[in-house]
Parts: sequence; structure tokens; C-alpha cells
Amino acid sequence: MPATTSRQPCFAHGALILAVAAGACSGPVQAETRPPVGVATTDPTAAQRTACVARGISFLRASQAENGSFSAHAGPAVTALAAAALLQNGQPPGDPAVAKALAYVEGFIRPDGGIYQDESLYRNYETCLAVMCFEAANSDGRYRQVLQNAENYLRGIQWNEDEGHDSSSDSYGGAGYGNHKRPDLSNTAFLVEALQSLGNDPDDPAIQQALMFVSRCQNLESEHNQSKFPALNPDGGFYYTIAAGGSSQAGETPEGGLRSYGSMTYAGLKSMIYAGVDRDDPRVQAALSWIEAHYTLAENPGMGDAGFFYYLHTFAKALDALGEEQVVDAQGTAHDWRRELVVALADMQQPNGAWINKNARWLEGDPHLVTSYALLALAYCRPD
Repeated sequence: MPATTSRQPCFAHGALILAVAAGACSGPVQAETRPPVGVATTDPTAAQRTACVARGISFLRASQAENGSFSAHAGPAVTALAAAALLQNGQPPGDPAVAKALAYVEGFIRPDGGIYQDESLYRNYETCLAVMCFEAANSDGRYRQVLQNAENYLRGIQWNEDEGHDSSSDSYGGAGYGNHKRPDLSNTAFLVEALQSLGNDPDDPAIQQALMFVSRCQNLESEHNQSKFPALNPDGGFYYTIAAGGSSQAGETPEGGLRSYGSMTYAGLKSMIYAGVDRDDPRVQAALSWIEAHYTLAENPGMGDAGFFYYLHTFAKALDALGEEQVVDAQGTAHDWRRELVVALADMQQPNGAWINKNARWLEGDPHLVTSYALLALAYCRPD
């Protein structure tokens, strides 16, 4: 089997984010009716992608609980992610599986506007995922007030002056989770995406505050990042957080720098694009240089198979947002990333239509979570 199979791999960091012939679907799947997410102009693997999506949807349908949930032990987050994956791959809000999932997530709407389970430590993650799910199902306006309340909640938990932090603080603009609620790039990227999905412009104050935090999580010395870490590892990639002294899930360099890694670099790039940072900006150029030097669909660069499907999902979203059809790697090889992503995911799909990571870190041993990530990634690989 190819190398990617050995890495069959979230919530995101620390929180919770085949037969490939056409007609291999194990059950009936409704025709895709939503407009395409991706913008690919050519797709020689269209039939392969269609078969993968059909089998993945069939797995979700067959494994959904009677109450509409997917992995109910995780609260609303995995169910929201699964519903979003179904919606983004052509299933309408009235589809029975989608409707049941939406109703389940609705049960977690809180008076403060957040959407999370009791005593949750992951309120930002859960609310952001629910926002993206409800927004995708909101064509008739049914979730208008719910989304407005959730947006207000998310703005309220962002680290800024209301939490006693001004723009000089390394926590400023970020979002976090856990008892300490320390902000990190993964949580902040979800916040930016949720705000962007609700139609907020790049110059929205909360998005621009988040951009300050994102920029400080990059290994690039600039007017936007005066921390000590870029000089210790000036490779242009991104790490987990600058807050609370800084840390990277990929560890440190011998000099004490914070190692960059794939999932956070794509999360950082995506967030900068949503925040209106121009492609010619040194921050974007540095991130692209890192991506070119570490282009792969065989692992999460810097992390191996840990968080691999979170990486693939973020990889697809970031490159689609960038508007790039190809990535030219450090050896000068041009990669049609959509086609390669379809091939990689087809190779990793299980006989029952699911995807799963053998490395269960960050809950990627959960096939509902991982299948949702894979389907969302495939949504960005549609033919034009």
C-alpha cells in the first residue's frame, strides 16, 4: 500500500477541527444540489471523488444515532462537523440525516448565545463548529437569531481589552479553551473562520484583532511579530501559540525556537487570507515558502500522523481560499493539490466508507470525526 495508508489517520489540538470506482457506493445518496465549494477547472479524478463522497455519506447515515448525534460523548462538536460535511457535499437541510443532526445541535444552544455542552472546556470550538453548521443550513433564515447570538458570544470570549489585555499582550486577539482558556492558533483560526462565514469583512475589528495573534504565532520577524521566537527558527511556518510563554505541539529546536508544523501553518495562512492580508505580504510569502518546502499528503509535516486529517481538512481550505490550483514544491515539481488529495483520501478510505487515524491523538481515532474531516476536504475538490 502507498505510504499514506500507514498514516490512516478534531476537534483540533488538545480539544475536541477503498474501492474507488464510480458506483461503489454502499447505499443510496441524494444527488448533490449545493453549488461547488472548490474552483478546480479540471478534475480527472471526478468519478473517484464522487465515489469516495458517496461511500463516506453512506457511512455517516448508517452510523448516526437515533437522537441525531454522531459521537454524542463529544457533545455537539462532532455532530455539527458531520452535518456541515453532509451539507457541503450536496445534502440539503431537509435531508433526514442532516435534519436530525441539526436538531441535536440545537439542543446545546445556551442563553448566553454559545452552543456547547454543560461544563464544557471547549466552548469556542463547539460554538464555532455549530456556527459553520447552522450557517450552511440557513438558506431560509431559520437560524438568523441563533447565529447572531452565537457571534456575539464568540466576540465576547475573544482575548482583548475586556479581558484586561491590550494590544501589547501576547494573548491579544486570540481564542482558547480549557480551564486556563489560554489562546492558541487552532482556536483562533476557528474563530476567524466562523466570523468570516457569517459575512464579516476582513476589516472587522474582531478579525483584525485575531490577525494580530495569528501573526505572532509565525516564525517570521516583522513589524507584526517582535517576539524572541522567529530569530530562533526563522522558517516562516506557524506554531501553536505565542501566549503564556509560547509552545509548539511539534516541540522546540535545540536553540529554543518553536518548531513550525503543517496543520498550524495552513491554519495561519487561511486566517491571514480571511483577514484580508495580500498575497504579496511578507507573512503570506513566508508561509507559502514553508508550504513549498514541506508539501506532502503523506503526513502532517512536523507531526507525523498526529492530527493528520485535521491537517488535510485545513490544507484544502487554505489552498482553496488562496485560489491556487497548483503548489510548486522545493524541487520545482508542480502539484495539482486537488487531484492528489482525492487520490490520497481514496487510498485511505476504509471498506465501510469511513476514514480513521491509527494515531488517536486529538480524537482522530473517532471515525465520525475523521470521516467528517475527509468529506469536508473532498468538498474543496469538486470539478468546476
